Amino acid sequence: MSGNTNSDILIAGAIAAFTVDLLVYPLDTLKTRFQSPDYARLYTNSATGKPNPALFRGMYQGIGSVIIATLPSSGAFFTTYERTKSLFTNLNSTCSHPNGFLPTPVIHAAASSLAELVSCAILTPAEVIKQNAQMVSSDHSSTNATIQTLQKFRSNPLALWRGYASLAGRNLPFTAMQFPMFERLKQGIREYRDEKGLTTGTIVESGTITAFSAGTAGSIAAVITTPVDVLKTRIMLSAAEGGYSSESSGKSEKANGSGKNGLVDALGESVKKPRKNQKGTWQITQEIVQEQGYKGLWRGGALRAVWTFVGAGLYLGAYESGRVYLAARRGEHVDEADLM
Repeated sequence: MSGNTNSDILIAGAIAAFTVDLLVYPLDTLKTRFQSPDYARLYTNSATGKPNPALFRGMYQGIGSVIIATLPSSGAFFTTYERTKSLFTNLNSTCSHPNGFLPTPVIHAAASSLAELVSCAILTPAEVIKQNAQMVSSDHSSTNATIQTLQKFRSNPLALWRGYASLAGRNLPFTAMQFPMFERLKQGIREYRDEKGLTTGTIVESGTITAFSAGTAGSIAAVITTPVDVLKTRIMLSAAEGGYSSESSGKSEKANGSGKNGLVDALGESVKKPRKNQKGTWQITQEIVQEQGYKGLWRGGALRAVWTFVGAGLYLGAYESGRVYLAARRGEHVDEADLM
């Protein structure tokens, strides 16, 4: 890939991610609150069981952490995806078999899965901060929700990576299903328009086809992976409750750094040992089933499908349109094979 192509991928990926973050973030906040174990207590009227106004307050709480992580995570995803897909495609073309040794859907699934593993490592702390900030009550404090959330992790920053496995566990099957469906659907729509003589070759047409294909594929994959998403939400919300905890200790302990286990945080407060009551994935699954039945594992599925249709459509539509536009400004042409 040329330097211009690499920069196009990064810029187009950032534009796409920012567009989605700003437009569909409120839907993501609602999904987090629906899936929270505290939903009934915090967001419903105890007498009627209907949602109370608190459910719709602070809809953009925690967006700062996501915006900060957008550039590196989206850049890592698209760069890894494009390079891996190109590598596998080139290897496939050297095979003696006329159709290559790997089917095209497998190449797309493998490239997107590897890209997700890289992206999730960058995105997990932002996701943990975001989801915990989305649950902060905006009624009782003037302190920014993100700042309140960060204070919970002050003595154990590594807890910000709690949920990487669940995030990757959700995103891997999601992208492995979405991208092959997306690529095939997009190809089918383009072929149909070519046959009917409807192709215009404009950026708007390209972006619209990509957006519809990505949104449709994404919503299907989103519904199928909803149970994993529910578990991921629960695990990330519990991250702020576990890990290490701080407490004020005597002056002598602060002075010599002894504390109860010889550790102090940056403010000189003793740090307790890691809590042992962190729940595992299986325990959380059992808890959800006991409280809400198996339907609890699908909580927020419809909302997730809607915001994924909008989000994935805008995300990949804006990404592809951005690459075409940036190349056109330099007087270059982006081949269909070089796009997603």
